Amino acid sequence: MVKKVDKDFKKLEETLIQVGLRIAKRGEGALFVVGEVKYMPLVNQSIPPFKAVENPKLLESLALMDGAVIINKQGFVSAYGVRIKSTKIMKNFGTRHSAAISAATGDNLVVIISEEDKKVRILRKGKMIMQIDALQKNVEQNVSHAVKILETVGAGAIGTIGTSILIPTLGVAFLPGVIFFGSAYLLGKVIKKELGK
Repeated sequence: MVKKVDKDFKKLEETLIQVGLRIAKRGEGALFVVGEVKYMPLVNQSIPPFKAVENPKLLESLALMDGAVIINKQGFVSAYGVRIKSTKIMKNFGTRHSAAISAATGDNLVVIISEEDKKVRILRKGKMIMQIDALQKNVEQNVSHAVKILETVGAGAIGTIGTSILIPTLGVAFLPGVIFFGSAYLLGKVIKKELGK
């Protein structure tokens, strides 16, 4: 059963992806974790919690520090510049990706921005479910559709359609610059429905 995602969480996802695309285009990296994860602060936490969607510029500035940005399910930035204990390793990727895959547990949403290949990756339940190429022309225009598809598929179905992070060749591109990972058949049905095709 696909769970209904509230409007605030959808807006948070869009904000994280848009901020991530801006960071990626500049050739910088970042890591956002929405949910609960064990971490150790690397910097003094002097900025009080704030709603990420209400201040994307501050969110972007904090994301550029070493370490991850932690956001609670209500959308408040609760920590930044933190080190996430890596319990998994992503082959052919660096420490930020290992921290990302380690944080992608339970209902957590993880958005990782790669400085090397300028891609924004979305992970859930230990799997990469979407990848967005920041260098694709006008990719920002597809973010809203991508989030709709992401939420239509839902966290409950990720276990069914998700693919191992190590097999990215199973991705399907239905939007320019956006690749969805999982069962091509199921994704095709969901995406066609969402895009009205």
